[in-house]
Amino acid sequence: MSVRATKAVIPAAGMGTRFLPATKAMPKEMLPVVDKPAIQYVVEEAVNAGLHDVLMITGRNKNALENHFDRMTELEATLEKKGDTTRLAKVMESTELADMHYVRQGDPLGLGHAVLRAKMHVGNAPFAVLLGDDIIDARDVLLERMLDEQVARNATIVALLEVEPENIHMYGAAAIELTENPDVVRITGLVEKPSAEEAPSNYAIIGRYVLKPEIFEVLENTPPGKGGEIQLTDALEVMAADAENTGGVYGVVFRGRRYDTGDRLDYIKAIVQLAVDRDDLGPELRVWLKQFVGDLA
Repeated sequence: MSVRATKAVIPAAGMGTRFLPATKAMPKEMLPVVDKPAIQYVVEEAVNAGLHDVLMITGRNKNALENHFDRMTELEATLEKKGDTTRLAKVMESTELADMHYVRQGDPLGLGHAVLRAKMHVGNAPFAVLLGDDIIDARDVLLERMLDEQVARNATIVALLEVEPENIHMYGAAAIELTENPDVVRITGLVEKPSAEEAPSNYAIIGRYVLKPEIFEVLENTPPGKGGEIQLTDALEVMAADAENTGGVYGVVFRGRRYDTGDRLDYIKAIVQLAVDRDDLGPELRVWLKQFVGDLA
C-alpha cells in the first residue's frame, strides 16, 4: 500500500486566449461562476478531499489569484463596520480555505512542464493535480475515490470520462483493460488529442490526476510532443508501459456532474446549471428559464 497524498497542485499559468478580451488583464481562473471565481471551486474540491496544502503554478499577470486567497483587511474592516456578517464570511472563506503556495512556471512549455515545477514542493510522495478548467460538482465524489485507489493500488490514477467519439480529439484518450471493479480500468496506452479514427477508445482523461512521485523523473526525460510542449499524457504513457517499476496507471471512470469552464459555451452552461441548483437563485431562475425558452420556441 502507498502513503496517502496530502498535497494538491493546480496549474494556472495559461493565458486564457479563448476568453479574450475578458482575460486580457484578468486570469481566466478568476472568471466568476455564479458568485465565486472558477479557481475557488477547484481549491474547495481539494480541501474537501483532505488536501489542505495547495500549490498553484502561476505565470505573468496572475497576481489576482494570490490576492483572492489572501487577506484583504480594508474590505474586511468595512464589512465588519457595516455589520455585514454574511458578506464578511464569504470574503473570509477563501482566505481560510487552504494553506496556499505559489510558484511561477516561467517558460510556457505545457502541462507536463507545469507539473514538473511542483517537484521541490511535493517531494517524494504521491500528490493530486487538479486542472482549473474542470469543475466537479461537490455532490459527486471523484477526487477522494481517486486518492483511495492510489493508496490501494500503489499506482498513478487518472480520471476518465466516456465522451462521444467525435469529441475525443479534444482530450487525451486511453487504451484500457477492465479490472475487478467496473468503475476502475487499467490503462495500457494513451494518445494525446487523437482523431476519432486513431483513438484507442472513447475514454477521455479529464483534469484530475493522483500521481506518484516517479512522474517527475519521467517528465525530466520527456521530449516536447504535440504542440512543441511537454505533454503530461506522454509521461503517463511511459508510466503505464513500465508498470513493474512505476506501479502502472489506472483510471477511475467518472459518471457524475462535470462543468467545463474552459470553453465559452460550456462556461455559460456551467453558470446556469450551478445557479439552478442553488436555494437562493434556483426557484426564480427556473421560472425565468422556462419563460425564456418558451419565448424562443
